[in-house]
Amino acid sequence: MLSTHQRLAFSGAVTLALLGAGLPSTTVATADRPDLSRFYDQKIKWSACEGDGLPKDLQCGKVTVPLDYAKPADGTLDLAMARFRATGKSRGSVLLNFGGPGGPGVSELMAGGKDFMGLTEGYDVVTFDPRGVGRSSPVTCGEGADEAFGAADPDAADSNDPRADLDVLRKAAAECAKHSGPVLPHIGTVNTSRDLDVMRAALGDKKLNYLGFSYGTRLGAVYAAQFPKKTGRLVLDGVDTLTEPMSKQGIVGAEGQQTALEDFINWCTEDINCAFGQDPRSAREDVVQLVDSLDENPVPTDFGEQFSGQDLVGAIGQALYSKELWPTLSRALTSLVQDGDTRGIMQFSTGGLTVRGEGGLARDGGLVDEGDIPADNLPAALMAINCADDPDRPTADQITENLDRLRAEYEEASPVFGQYRLTQVLMCYGRPKGTTYIREHVRDVDTPKMLLVGTRGDPATPYRWTMETAKRLGSSAVVLDNRGEGHTGYASSKCVHRKVDDFLLYGSLPADGSSCGAEE
Repeated sequence: MLSTHQRLAFSGAVTLALLGAGLPSTTVATADRPDLSRFYDQKIKWSACEGDGLPKDLQCGKVTVPLDYAKPADGTLDLAMARFRATGKSRGSVLLNFGGPGGPGVSELMAGGKDFMGLTEGYDVVTFDPRGVGRSSPVTCGEGADEAFGAADPDAADSNDPRADLDVLRKAAAECAKHSGPVLPHIGTVNTSRDLDVMRAALGDKKLNYLGFSYGTRLGAVYAAQFPKKTGRLVLDGVDTLTEPMSKQGIVGAEGQQTALEDFINWCTEDINCAFGQDPRSAREDVVQLVDSLDENPVPTDFGEQFSGQDLVGAIGQALYSKELWPTLSRALTSLVQDGDTRGIMQFSTGGLTVRGEGGLARDGGLVDEGDIPADNLPAALMAINCADDPDRPTADQITENLDRLRAEYEEASPVFGQYRLTQVLMCYGRPKGTTYIREHVRDVDTPKMLLVGTRGDPATPYRWTMETAKRLGSSAVVLDNRGEGHTGYASSKCVHRKVDDFLLYGSLPADGSSCGAEE
C-alpha cells in the first residue's frame, strides 16, 4: 500500500507536459480568442493577512481568472495571493513559485519570507497559490480515496492479477474527479501560466519578473514560451526536465536521491554517534537492511499507525533536500535504530519541520495553519497537475509486461529509493491524457536573457537537466553552476543568492557557465 510519505513525495523531479496548447491571451475578442479584458483590467485589493503570528507587513489579496480560458463566461476562480511591499522605490513586482506541483505559495511566503527581503529593495515580492492548490479552489480525492491509492504500490506486480490493482487506481481517479469539483479538468501548467499573465497585468507590470524553484522552473519556461513579449527577468533554480517521460524521471530521481544518501552517509560516519557506525560501505548496507526489516515488521508510532520501511525511505528522502537538515536526520535515525523511537524521523513529514520536499526550499519552522484546506491537497494536486501535464498513458497490458523490467532498472538506480520511486510510473493510470505541448513547443524561446541555476548535488533535479533545458530554450538561457548540495541553490548558497538578487534587482547577469563554490 502507498504510505503517507509516498503520497507526499511522488517526485522531486516531476514530470510535466501541458493540459492544452492554448494561445496567449489577449484583451481583444476574436473567433479564436475570447474577450478576457475584464480579467486583465482588474486591480488587486490588498489587506492585512488573517492569522496569528504573521508578519505585520505581509498583505493578502486575490485575483480572479477564468475557469476555462476558451470559455471565460463559464465560470471563474479566485487565486490567493500574498506580498511584501518594496521597502524603497518599487520598479514593480517579482512573482515567486516555490515548486511542487501542488506547493502553496502563500503559506510558504508566510513562513519563510525573510529569505526574500533583499528583493524588497526594488520589488514588491509576490506569490500565489496556483489553481487547485492551497486557498485557490483546492482539489481533493476525499477520505475514501486514501486506501484506494495504495494500489499504486509496485509490489502489486507480484500479485496474480496486477490488472485488478490497476482497476482500483482507475476507481480512485474517479473519486478524485468526484470530490475536486469543476477546477480539476482545467488544472495544469498551461493554465497556471496564463494565470501568471493575468496576475502580471493585475499587478500593473508590463513584463513578468519571476523566480521559480523546482517545478516552478517548468512553469517559468512555459510562460516564456507562451508570452515571450511579456517576459522580463526570469530565474529558474533547480531546473526541471522538459522532455523526459515519467518512467525515466523516476529513475533519474532515484539515482539523485541515492547519491545524496551516500553523501549523507559519508558525512554521518565521520561522527562516532552515527547510527550506522563509522564504515561508509557497511553503513550503506545497514540502511538497506533497516528498510527491509521495517517493511517486514513495521513498528508502531505514537499515532497508532505502523511505520514501515517505505515510510522511512520517504522521510529520509525529504530530509536529503537540504544539507542543513542532516544533523537532525542523523539524530532521528539514531533514536529509531537504538530505541525504536519514530518521533524524530516522522518530523520530516508530520509537522515538526516544514520540509518542502516537493518544492524548491527546505527550512526549519512551525507549519502555517492551512484552515479548511483538505489534508490531502498537496498529494492530490501533485498527482492532478503531473497527470494533466503528461501525455503518456501506458495500457494495463503494457504496464504488466514492462513492470518487472522497470523494477530491475529502478532497483539498480537505487537499492533504497528504487521501489519507492517506481510508484511514479503508475501514478496517472486511469486519468485522461495530458498534452504534448511542452515537448513540442517549449523550445528556442524569443525572450530576454534568463538565469538558470543548476546544483551539482541536487537529489531531485540533476545538473544535467539544467544543461539540457538551457540548450532547449536556446540563446536566451544563461547557466550558473552551483557546486553545492541539496535541492536548489538560492536558500543554501550565499553566492547563488547574491547573483540571483543582482540579476533580478539590477539586471547584472553572470557569465554563462560561471560557478559558485560548494562552500560559498
